[in-house]
Amino acid sequence: MTTICRALWLEGPDRPGLRVEDLGALAAGSVEIASRFGAISRGTEALVAAGRVPGSEHERMRAPLQAGDFPFPVKYGYSTVGEIVAGPPERLGQTVFCLHPHQDRFHAPAAMAVPVPDDVPAERAVLAANMETALNVVWDAGIAPGDRVAIVGGGLVGLLVAWLAARIPGTDTCLVDLNPERAATVQTLGCRFASAAEAPADCDVVVHASASAAGLATAIEAAGFEARIIELSWYGDRPVSVPLGGAFHSRRLQIVASQVGHVPPERRARWSLGRRMAAALALLADPRLDCLVSGETRFTELPERYGGILADPATLCHRIRYD
Repeated sequence: MTTICRALWLEGPDRPGLRVEDLGALAAGSVEIASRFGAISRGTEALVAAGRVPGSEHERMRAPLQAGDFPFPVKYGYSTVGEIVAGPPERLGQTVFCLHPHQDRFHAPAAMAVPVPDDVPAERAVLAANMETALNVVWDAGIAPGDRVAIVGGGLVGLLVAWLAARIPGTDTCLVDLNPERAATVQTLGCRFASAAEAPADCDVVVHASASAAGLATAIEAAGFEARIIELSWYGDRPVSVPLGGAFHSRRLQIVASQVGHVPPERRARWSLGRRMAAALALLADPRLDCLVSGETRFTELPERYGGILADPATLCHRIRYD
């Protein structure tokens, strides 16, 4: 028995469309998932949709269950929550998160279908991939109790990093963003908000997540002596100016890359990717995180709305509803 499904494909630069596909027979060790909710990762998906993944990164930037190849046509995405409808009997009916492109029904290895905790609504579980990235950033940053922390850039992952940092006892966590409308969201998450002109100084740890040269300059200015700056932004094929003059060397600053593809070395021996994803899902039990959902679109309407969602700087987590 085979199943017909619909999937979002990027056919060319900023040309999304739905394709009808035949899933084929379910392979041994796999499950079939009927999607309930999904989420758009605006920053990465905007670069993919514009065809701006550098050739050198075509393999490294592949999503776990991506189809097609960069630049186009490609089926891309990595946030789906659904119900297991076929597979091992003991797993039928489970609500699970899976790193899969935008598609209304799909097959995946059973190990990639991670159960959603009972205290996490399916609607909120779509944040899991972004929470996993934020958790990895906090590990890379080495944020400790009592630290003065600045996060420059109030996109979805920046806000999740701020929420995690603020939960560490004694931290003074400030999120810096150009948009004053982010202040209410930041306060809901238990952090301070500041404009770039009011950014804190002498910070122990700074996380840069604005994907802009100006934001990186602000992050460097906010760092204290021998502080660590975690560069979370991914710029695709854009060159970026880094201000390494001034006091950069005299303050002995570090700029360290963070990327979710690998668990940091000091945890890698004990933390599998599966354990990290399970931890990210468990962290989503806090209802305050619902403030990060900035909109919702039915899957069947996604091709018409996709470009506008990616272009809107107010987009945080834009949820996809499958019905």
